[in-house]
Amino acid sequence: MEVLFLEYPKCSTCQKAKKWLDGRQIAYQDRNIKEENPTAEELAAWHKASGHPLRKFFNTSGQLYRSMGLKDRLDSMTEEEMCGLLATDGMLVKRPLVIGPDFVLIGFREAEWEASLK
Repeated sequence: MEVLFLEYPKCSTCQKAKKWLDGRQIAYQDRNIKEENPTAEELAAWHKASGHPLRKFFNTSGQLYRSMGLKDRLDSMTEEEMCGLLATDGMLVKRPLVIGPDFVLIGFREAEWEASLK
């Protein structure tokens, strides 16, 4: 099984996650989230497959999220608007993301990755 791995190469958590994947010889297609940010359609599909609230896809610790004041704005946005906003800049998206055939992993939590990628 090959998964899609979306990362920002300068992100230390992404580097740790990539090392984790490599150490377990898990095949993945690597995608730089800043150079090739997800489309609104991809995000909508991943959101549906993830079973998580769309808010979880936002990089809440990022400078862009804070500078745009999104904490206070998200509650008044529709899911379509949120997906559209996330698609404007990969730095708004929580990373790393792993997209598998029947799962979506948001952020790097080793136990969750272990369970999904065994």
